[in-house]
Amino acid sequence: MELSKRLKCIADMIEVGSTIFDVGCDHGLLDIYLTKNKDCDCIASDISPNVLKNTIININNNGLTDKIKIICSPGFDNLDITNSDIVVISGMGTKTILNILDCDKILNINNLIIQSNNEIELLRKMVVKKGFYIFNECIIDEHNKNYIIIYFKRGFKRYRKEDYLFGPIARKNIIYSKYYNSLYIKNRKIMEHIPKKYIIKKINYYIYLYKIKKFTSMKF
Repeated sequence: MELSKRLKCIADMIEVGSTIFDVGCDHGLLDIYLTKNKDCDCIASDISPNVLKNTIININNNGLTDKIKIICSPGFDNLDITNSDIVVISGMGTKTILNILDCDKILNINNLIIQSNNEIELLRKMVVKKGFYIFNECIIDEHNKNYIIIYFKRGFKRYRKEDYLFGPIARKNIIYSKYYNSLYIKNRKIMEHIPKKYIIKKINYYIYLYKIKKFTSMKF
């Protein structure tokens, strides 16, 4: 089975034989891939019974009915997560993800792989506040959209604002310079269209662009 580039990036971060809690599993494609290709023990969960109907169909069609466990659960409520498991949350907004993480069961989690659709700086900052550090980062360009996948592990590291803004690992990797190029161009266009009377806002964008410039491959 061929995964999207986004889901394949998540799968590549996971070691063979891991136990996975896929929270918000959608159609269960990640769980099917990990079960077949990495011998993982997958628990696919979603808040929506209707979504899980499609998940069950896909799992049955792949002959994995007895291999992948399906649980209808709002967030972590019905999940029995232990410290050695890996929790995957992908395809949601940061506020939704942070609401899921805002519970006592977060203390049982040592490994979190998250792909949020927005507010990545806020995501990094708030998950680090919950006692995690950023173990790995991956940026995928798929269908002209960028996806950032972050692997958090339980532990402590000190980060600067620049780390939360641009990623402590991704920004140091030259293969992601294309992403920072597009980020620079996008924000430069925004700055250029800000009226002169909003001088403070224009200055803030200029500072932001100056910081991004270091991680691009562009010549200035």
